[in-house]
Amino acid sequence: MKKIIISLILISTTLSAQYTDITIVKEVKVKNKGVVVSAHPLASEAGAKVLKMGGNAYDAIVATQYALAVVYPQAGNIGGGGFLVGVKNNGEKFTIDYRETAPKKATHDMYVDKNGKANTDLSQNGRLAVGVPGSVAGFFATLKHCKLPMDQLIQPAIDLAERGFAITEQEASLLNSNKEYFQKHNQSSTVFVKNIPWKAGDLLIQKELAETLKLIQKLGLKGFYDGKTADLLVSEMKKGNGIITLEDLKNYKVAERKPIEFDYKGNNVVSMPLPSSGGILLAQMLKMAGYENLEKYQQNSTKAVQIMVEAERRAYADRAEYMGDPDFIQDKTSYLISDDYLKNRWKNFSFNKATPSSEVGKIIKQPKESTQTTHISVIDKDGNAAAVTTTLNGLYGSKVVVSGAGFFLNNEMDDFSIKPGVPNMFGAVGGEANSIQPNKRMLSSMTPTIVLKNGKPYMVVGTPGGTTIPTSVYQSIVDVVDFKLNANISVNAPKFHHQWLPETVAFEKNFPETTIKDLEKLGYKAEKWNQIGRTEIILIDDNGNIHAVADGRGDDSVAVE
Repeated sequence: MKKIIISLILISTTLSAQYTDITIVKEVKVKNKGVVVSAHPLASEAGAKVLKMGGNAYDAIVATQYALAVVYPQAGNIGGGGFLVGVKNNGEKFTIDYRETAPKKATHDMYVDKNGKANTDLSQNGRLAVGVPGSVAGFFATLKHCKLPMDQLIQPAIDLAERGFAITEQEASLLNSNKEYFQKHNQSSTVFVKNIPWKAGDLLIQKELAETLKLIQKLGLKGFYDGKTADLLVSEMKKGNGIITLEDLKNYKVAERKPIEFDYKGNNVVSMPLPSSGGILLAQMLKMAGYENLEKYQQNSTKAVQIMVEAERRAYADRAEYMGDPDFIQDKTSYLISDDYLKNRWKNFSFNKATPSSEVGKIIKQPKESTQTTHISVIDKDGNAAAVTTTLNGLYGSKVVVSGAGFFLNNEMDDFSIKPGVPNMFGAVGGEANSIQPNKRMLSSMTPTIVLKNGKPYMVVGTPGGTTIPTSVYQSIVDVVDFKLNANISVNAPKFHHQWLPETVAFEKNFPETTIKDLEKLGYKAEKWNQIGRTEIILIDDNGNIHAVADGRGDDSVAVE
């Protein structure tokens, strides 16, 4: 077994029950073992622990998500939502949609002032930005695919919250930089704010969150959507302008949907359907790029990037016009991913110049902001695979912690088109298809994906990153299938992103300068970003050898059964 290990040197403590010895494992090669890849080593270890207890991939997914709610509060959550894509070793494919929903009191123009101006601060910060959380309902919906009971799957998270764990340098930096927001949006003190700055090795103990998790452990769904926790959440709403009610919580329902499936060069790609735009975008981008025989080129070469960017441009224009909650709009997925439609969409592609975005949609000026989501990839020793992407939307969501319950609430309402034509925090424009309606799910970019070869899992992949998620998953698949690169190179090579609007193409800061200059000569506008995504990937070859890689851009880590 090959592994690259980065050990964190943390302050020791005499309380051995606390989690202070943390090892980040970036890469493993194993066979006949279950593997978990997530954004935090303690969460990955929680998933691996239940695999060792006899659990399967879906047990590991649930345990890892609960643990992330404790050790990765900037995105891991019980106050947000997510999507699961699963493929069982008997060939069964399924998805679970536990995306947040708009409260019953939500209205079409709730973030538009009397002068007709959209107030994005209200949709992004504070209590009015919160959608009805779906995560806990999603965990329970996953149980029918599990082998172990929920009380065992949630226990590692309870232990982490109750005993505390040593935070990393990245986590300390994030808590410090968000201190003023926590203070602004919370009337009560929270464990996330200290008088002196956080530093690597400090213990984060979350007693209130531990008690909330114990209520879920004891009472099941009612431990979150009813009783004490629900009362505390609604009480938090009333401290400001929040509109979630007890009725909203009791009425929340998970949706089980048919996966979006399509062929890519003999591989069966299984991904998330609407209300995730990810699966459709992935199908569109791979198919359009496939018309130009990408395998002839090299990763991040000028022609390869140009082909891929132009596929992204056309797909994201369609995202703005056509995509939303399929329970509220006409679902045009089949049309949008058909060869007849896509070949026509691709007709104006030229190697000689950049296609102006005005030729594929109406130009609207947009801001650019950051994002925070998290992804988990799992395969067990029996060949069951699971990919989950889950989110609070922005970093620490709405910045609101439920007083007495200890968890952050999402700011997912910003993923609606708060006013058609006005971009959200990630710069994505939307139209009426994604407008606000009560009980509606907001459009998402999350793209948990499993690729099958000869009917068996070949790749389990996903990433955080808002609107950069589909393009990062797209690049990962192209890297492996077309460019024949290994998992490590695919994950850690510099990435690029384009989303129709704004017109610019984003490149990570270490992207090849020669390619950028060549593209600029063709009319592309480039900008440098520090980071695009944090991809978690598992590759399984024809002989059952597993190669799992956690992204080097963060504290992401692999754990083995």
